[in-house]
Amino acid sequence: MSEIAIRARRALFNRAIADGDAAAIAPLLARDCVMITGSDSAVIAGRVAQLKVWKREFAHTPRTVYTRTPERIDLSPVEPIAMECGRWSGIAAGAAEPLATGTYAAKWRNVAGAWVIEAEIYVTTGEA
Repeated sequence: MSEIAIRARRALFNRAIADGDAAAIAPLLARDCVMITGSDSAVIAGRVAQLKVWKREFAHTPRTVYTRTPERIDLSPVEPIAMECGRWSGIAAGAAEPLATGTYAAKWRNVAGAWVIEAEIYVTTGEA
């Protein structure tokens, strides 16, 4: 059940990115979430900061659409947390080939019945 819920939340995040909808991303992030980007290892701390980054990203032309594809989700047997590991890609709108690809890990926490992302780290392993 929890793995399915996390996969569903990831699908919502991917859809929000594809739609350029920062408001839909907000409930998927913990208030104090942390993201470390793939190429320059920039640290983006907090939901508000991350939403600002997404809004800027959505304003770029052409816009890059990022997709995260979970390969494994490990649920903790002792805490309401889980680790998601997978692959990501960034494709410019209208393009067929990705601009960049890589791997990622995301730590999720169940808060009041909803899974939210506490931390994500990305590694760029391929660039066009």
